[in-house]
Amino acid sequence: MSEGPTSGRPKPPDRPDTASLPPGVRDHLGAHLRGAYEALTRAQTPQRLLDLVAQLDATLEGQSRERALFFRAELTKALPGLRAFALSLIADASRADDLVQETVLRAWAHQNLFATGSNLKAWLCTILRNQFYTECRKRKREVEDVDGAAAAQLTAPAAQEHGSDLQTVWSHIGKLPELQREALLLVGAQGLTYEAAAEVMGCQTGTVKSRVSRARALLVAELA
Repeated sequence: MSEGPTSGRPKPPDRPDTASLPPGVRDHLGAHLRGAYEALTRAQTPQRLLDLVAQLDATLEGQSRERALFFRAELTKALPGLRAFALSLIADASRADDLVQETVLRAWAHQNLFATGSNLKAWLCTILRNQFYTECRKRKREVEDVDGAAAAQLTAPAAQEHGSDLQTVWSHIGKLPELQREALLLVGAQGLTYEAAAEVMGCQTGTVKSRVSRARALLVAELA
């Protein structure tokens, strides 16, 4: 039974939501978001990360050489997006690369746990995110980005056209609440489904939808 006006409970404050936004506005925002994120993925992948994957031994015990070679090739393809996600968590590029490196090593060592045909991007993002928060717990006195302070300094490499627009969008993305920013980037930029993003973040699908909706609405308000 729905609550009536005499339920005695105070009316909750209005919260930003994109449900009422015109489709054109949502599409325009999505294009800006993808453009800002793709600017990061187009940035040159550090050679040390490429060398790391290239040097991985393709003869792991218990793994066929064909599967290991395929997995190594897929890891290489995933590096730009994985690095972009790391940069959305850590503003310092060197430490973000360290996080990607650790993620690659962990993924390679546990590739037998990856089910062929499932979403590799989501699996890698889960490893990276878990490693990030593990490091945060170890650095209690210098926790990364729990209030978005570091992420607010994020910058995206300027594209040849509309570079300033991309910089502006990315700066606003960096100011979003941490969990909203993660959800928005996983769904709106990485292209994960709400269900896959929920698995990465360890929450319910509805929670991810709510976070993405609020993040989009905040961006619309900032960019209006």
